[in-house]
Amino acid sequence: MSGLRAPSNYAEEPPRHPSLIVNSQEPFNAEPPRSALIASYVTPVDLFYKRNHGPIPVLDDIERYRVSICGLVEKPLELSMADIRKLPKHIVTATLQCAGNRRTAMSKVKAVKGVGWDVSAIGNAIWGGAKLADVLELVGISKLTSVSPLGGKHVEFVSVDRCKEEKGGPYKGSIPLIQATNSDAEVLLAYEMNGEPLNRDHGYPLRVIVPGVIGARSVKWLSSINIIENECQGFFMQRDYKMFPPTVNWENIDWSTRRPQMDFPVQSVICSLEEENTVKPGKIVVHGYAASGGGRGIERVDVSFDGGKTWVEAIRYQKSGIPYVADDTSSDKWAWVLFKAEADVSHTTEIVAKAVDISANVQPENVEVIWNLRGILNTSWHRVHIHVQHPDL
Repeated sequence: MSGLRAPSNYAEEPPRHPSLIVNSQEPFNAEPPRSALIASYVTPVDLFYKRNHGPIPVLDDIERYRVSICGLVEKPLELSMADIRKLPKHIVTATLQCAGNRRTAMSKVKAVKGVGWDVSAIGNAIWGGAKLADVLELVGISKLTSVSPLGGKHVEFVSVDRCKEEKGGPYKGSIPLIQATNSDAEVLLAYEMNGEPLNRDHGYPLRVIVPGVIGARSVKWLSSINIIENECQGFFMQRDYKMFPPTVNWENIDWSTRRPQMDFPVQSVICSLEEENTVKPGKIVVHGYAASGGGRGIERVDVSFDGGKTWVEAIRYQKSGIPYVADDTSSDKWAWVLFKAEADVSHTTEIVAKAVDISANVQPENVEVIWNLRGILNTSWHRVHIHVQHPDL
């Protein structure tokens, strides 16, 4: 028995913060106002975006909770929370971002399927737990292993969460074994978020955190870990969260032609302004976030106050008082970077932000060229409109 159960309806949902912008009630999907994201480097738990596919699982008895490690392993195991807590505790600050973040802007080009996220399906948290690489050593898989002794090449995470996309089966996803067994990848079995036990919305009592990868792979309410030969065949790996070109539609789609999306691309968003703003002439200060997948730091954030004709380089920062260096290994490489830029604005204009990561990856200028039928990975330049209202002369 896992001690976790998946309710068949939404009668046992946890309380939520009243300022969350609800995109769907059942299942509950919500994001904070964009201004809340730049109020702090670490996103408060109650303002961290909520992404769900079914009713929130309920833990009946923590003493009965077990996560099983099975599949292509020589000695399958069942671990209790006490067992997991005995392993060395590791802390990592990592940004999670839904692959559908900024989907609403993409849907303005042409209709897409998916939750209508604005720009806040992202958050930065301090996660605490056991490294997956340490856990896998308990079943005889050593560090930096790409193929297990029994031929396993992928690690599949199975949730207690039940969802209609899996025809009532559990939510699941996988990552390559080499990533799971690499201590430097810092994949966690997390039981803490911002120094407190996970709450129910975020995977209590145990979830996976895969830093630098789209949120869909950080499986919540963990039930089992399977070592498998091929990548997970679940719905969200094989028939969702794949990046298709603009030419593909629902009539000609062939899911098998694309790989499951893992790392998220370089991204930046202005959070101190809404899409449409009315201001008086004078100085405008913009704040926002920038992030890139795979642990790639943010080399630069460019901001334009004239619709992209000229640019200024924004100030980048993570923690106050500590200079941010994009390729410094002591920085929070899995975490977002906040930015600030300012200029005098005297007439109606468009303010634009674009980020560059340490591999010189740049955001695409227009959303049209990256439009895809699922509306994922909208990392186009972020634009907000400024209407300058001159006082009566």
